[in-house]
Amino acid sequence: MRTATELAPIYAEAARATAVGSKSFFFATRFFPADLARSAHAVYWFCRTTDDLVDECASVDEGRRNLEAWAVATRRALDEGRSPNRILEVFNDAVTRHAIPHDLPFELIEGMRMDLNCTRYRTFDELRVFCYRVASVVGLMMSHVIGFERPTDAPAGLNYAIDLGIGMQLTNILRDLGEDWQRGRVYLPAEEMAQFGYTEEMLSRGDRNPAFAALMEFQIARARRYYVAAQPGIPLLNRDGRFAVQVASDVYRQILRRIEGAKYDVFSQRAVVPPLEKYWITTRRMALPMARHSLQSLRARFQ
Repeated sequence: MRTATELAPIYAEAARATAVGSKSFFFATRFFPADLARSAHAVYWFCRTTDDLVDECASVDEGRRNLEAWAVATRRALDEGRSPNRILEVFNDAVTRHAIPHDLPFELIEGMRMDLNCTRYRTFDELRVFCYRVASVVGLMMSHVIGFERPTDAPAGLNYAIDLGIGMQLTNILRDLGEDWQRGRVYLPAEEMAQFGYTEEMLSRGDRNPAFAALMEFQIARARRYYVAAQPGIPLLNRDGRFAVQVASDVYRQILRRIEGAKYDVFSQRAVVPPLEKYWITTRRMALPMARHSLQSLRARFQ
């Protein structure tokens, strides 16, 4: 195991990779204390690398070979506590320091296997398994990094993290419908597309007809239900990390509003939350506790 001094430049590299790979995630980690931010960046770097092994491969066979080699390297790093791979070195350090269960990174790898082998989902139950593996698992690892205010809250808190991950992944799916089609993937459940009368041929043309609008309304409502279900879990997290998770949730929910504001045009534009709007969301979230405190003080004063 390398020393903290030796790991410092690798953690800095993880931060740069996070800033490039996910502006929203990196923005949220800016509200972590430095030690938590480093671990969050290490976890993200591992997850992003695992995802890229599938997304950037030239063929399915190449993706499978790369993913299997990565699984072996990850297992060796976690078993031996060290790795010649810089990404796995800092990831292993974060896993060790925060007691992240070793099964979680392999659930993520299994999710990437699903993405290689399955380009369509018949039902939402099938899609939910995929969402759990590629997104909820990330939330579970981050929950271990942040920790909980009271250890007894951990079981409930982890269940809430699963819901938040699913909500975020559903948001990604809706935002990236056009891009995913170009990659040969359709994540909308076939059963639900048929229910609303929207076909893959329509999707291939980027049709935004009444059937598509109704289908998107249905999908967005489901994603929002997951955000609502996850909300009680955020106050259970340690104070040092909960605000960043709340901001990330708020920003992702705003993506849904952006999709609606664009009249569901996810084909010619990508729904993003500009930096200024992210700062406004953050400022509003920071102001809420102060406003509640002031209101409580006024009530107490005049009772």
